[in-house]
Amino acid sequence: MKLSFGQEMRLAQKQMLAPRMIQSMEILQLAQQALEERLEQEIQNNETLELEEPDRAEGEVEQPAEPTSSTADEQPLVVDQEHANQADFERSYDWSAEYPDADEERPRSSASRLDEASDRYLDVMANMEERSETLSDHLHDQLALYDLSERQRAAADRVIYNLDANGYLQLPMEELVDADGPEGQLEDLTAALEVVQGMEPRGVGARSLRECLLLQIEGATPEAVRLRRIVKDHLEDLAGNRLPLIEKRTGYSIEEIEEARDELQRLQPKPGALYATSIVPTVRPDVFVEQDEEGRWKVRLDDVDMPNMRISPYYRQLLISPSTDPATREYIKRKINSAQWLIESIEQRRSTLLKTAQAIVDHQTRFLAEGPEAIEPLKMQQIADRIGMHVTTVSRAVDDKWLQTPRGLLPLRGFFVGGTVSADGEEVAWDTVRMRLQEIIDAEPKDRPYSDDDLVEQLGKRGIKLARRTVTKYRKAMKIPSSRQRRDWKLAKTPRSRKSTPPQPRDDTSVQMPPTERVQAESDGAAAG
Repeated sequence: MKLSFGQEMRLAQKQMLAPRMIQSMEILQLAQQALEERLEQEIQNNETLELEEPDRAEGEVEQPAEPTSSTADEQPLVVDQEHANQADFERSYDWSAEYPDADEERPRSSASRLDEASDRYLDVMANMEERSETLSDHLHDQLALYDLSERQRAAADRVIYNLDANGYLQLPMEELVDADGPEGQLEDLTAALEVVQGMEPRGVGARSLRECLLLQIEGATPEAVRLRRIVKDHLEDLAGNRLPLIEKRTGYSIEEIEEARDELQRLQPKPGALYATSIVPTVRPDVFVEQDEEGRWKVRLDDVDMPNMRISPYYRQLLISPSTDPATREYIKRKINSAQWLIESIEQRRSTLLKTAQAIVDHQTRFLAEGPEAIEPLKMQQIADRIGMHVTTVSRAVDDKWLQTPRGLLPLRGFFVGGTVSADGEEVAWDTVRMRLQEIIDAEPKDRPYSDDDLVEQLGKRGIKLARRTVTKYRKAMKIPSSRQRRDWKLAKTPRSRKSTPPQPRDDTSVQMPPTERVQAESDGAAAG
């Protein structure tokens, strides 16, 4: 291989995005609220942009504000390194000397007006939202009621500060020990944890769900003893709805176990979540869809609060003025070009969003008229072909945009759904499949719920043919438990498999299972299906 240094000319084609195109794509992708914030920032950074006054009379031309001429007493501020601009700063500071009548001409507020302004200020302060109490604040208020030494109080503070948002202590006690601290910290932390676990809300300071529930079970009644035993030894079996196994191992009846489960459901598995402040972001619709008198669905943008911007006539005049120096003219030219690009990008965003939303509405008219069960499969490529744009442009147009419909406030991206083909050859959206699946599960017999194979069969009767793994995937995505977990054991008279098998002869030479595994196998066999 020959290596050499030199210069050569090469002709090549490259596709590069111009800054104007990049700005247009960014503006298109912004939501309504983000766009308004972007425009406010652009107005502050670009002096050639200004808001158009809508109240000006038609035909009236705004006169540009000319700079006022300096008076004889006013002198420009000139940087003087030797004297540190002392005269300029003294002149700027002595405001009353240069304008002696300024204070006299300024109107003074009366005492009643001052009192009224003070009352309004106090009303605003009184109506402000109070900061919600956190879990740490609530626990520290209770800690002040305990008679503890400084060392015990410091250990309790450390435990409280290390609780997570749900009120759990996830860190091991050994990690809370200060390496440079005195001896016996582990014992102090253990005693402090007992103090914290005795506070309200009950269950705070637990290190696991089992411990959290045990801390909330109070009393020495037979019901409390039953709850403690089930939580301590059979919490996983209870979560898996393996009630016959709990019945065999504890001797409790199915009714008693289900009553215990109902009592446990009244407890708080996340006691700290009661003091968590959840901030729900506000969503504003970008597009509205309404039905006209002829029954056609039409879209319109929510641009009422959008400021109308224009290029300042003063800077336009300054750009073409022969007295403007070249450096200033070049600066104003760049600013005006940037402002013009921004205005054109906003108009292009408006046009693209209207076309895209109208095409989506035209395709999903059955959804607007009949409801979610009538939504039709839709791909972005279909909308791109209909409006004559690239699919990435459609993706940016619907990103984080919301459509206000008679069916509620919905994201534009949510109208793009996949689907499958029914037995009749019609396309069925996946959302419709999920709704049919939910309807089947809601109407199933509670003593013998449908397995995934049964769900496939039931969907097939409704003209929807799916594989078992697809049904299982959607059932899990919808957070629907398995058939064993959905089974109501009180209604199950004969808890056995739906498919009966002939009894097998016992093989005495086979390996015998341990008693615990034999009980588990019998329970799993009884809960099959």
